[in-house]
Amino acid sequence: MEFGVQVRGDWDHVVGVAQWAEDRGLVSIALPDHYLQRGDNLDEPAWDHLIHLAGLARETSLELVSLVSPVTFRHPGVLYKMAVTIDEISGGRFTLGLGTGWMDEEFEVFGLPYPELDVRTEMLEEAMAYMRAAITPGDKGFSGKHYQLADFDPHPHPTNLRLMIGGAGRPKGRRIVALYCDEYNVYARKPEVYRDVWEATRAEAKAAGRDADSIFWTSAGPALAAKKDTDYRRLLGAMAEKTGQSTDKIEETYEERGYPHGAGSKAAEMVAALGEAGCQRYFPQIFAEDMADFDINLDAYQG
Repeated sequence: MEFGVQVRGDWDHVVGVAQWAEDRGLVSIALPDHYLQRGDNLDEPAWDHLIHLAGLARETSLELVSLVSPVTFRHPGVLYKMAVTIDEISGGRFTLGLGTGWMDEEFEVFGLPYPELDVRTEMLEEAMAYMRAAITPGDKGFSGKHYQLADFDPHPHPTNLRLMIGGAGRPKGRRIVALYCDEYNVYARKPEVYRDVWEATRAEAKAAGRDADSIFWTSAGPALAAKKDTDYRRLLGAMAEKTGQSTDKIEETYEERGYPHGAGSKAAEMVAALGEAGCQRYFPQIFAEDMADFDINLDAYQG
């Protein structure tokens, strides 16, 4: 199992985490694309992390991942230009992840378009088809209900731009991956559920004439793990304070959803089970301030 890390914050923090990730031998750093840190707290600052990723292209040799960008934030033509530019700066180390968006408040407060989920899913599929046509030499445009790309060969062509969606493994998401994506990030869940998504998506890819092995499989989940029980209890308490939930409720939710967590070897065993289900890279979402807590979490996940 490979490991990356997902993080958010200001530029100094993001760069510091990237340097830590390199020192720890991780392969990638992912940033979430949100215009609010949390929907229930409008006082915390949030940045445009696609711009941060462009800066990281010169600050680190890690793979760079947008995990993920809501499709309604930017027109796919704008995404194409941003993505191929980050691809150029990084020398082919960028993965553009797209999703439907889910944090209602960030759309409401900024006045961004936020149609119903079914419409956003349509937009996601069309945006991915548009992007695939735009970055593939010889493809001839795209025409859909929401987006249109003229019949020409857009330039520049990327070096190694990869396309990914993040999601829960629902049928519409699986179809998008099977047709257009290089990577599928299925949010952490119980291994048997992850395996079902893996098998169904691979079958759809084969039916579409694709090499199912060409799809890279990843997952992500909130970081809450430590080898020492005292460290775990401290992190759990901090999570409870941050979210306003009880420690029992947090552990119950993580257990029900299959998020790798816990003290001792539990988190590493849960990650390993995801690996057996098809996951090839795991992104712990470490949103701590103290870099010592980054080490504590990662040590527990790596086992």
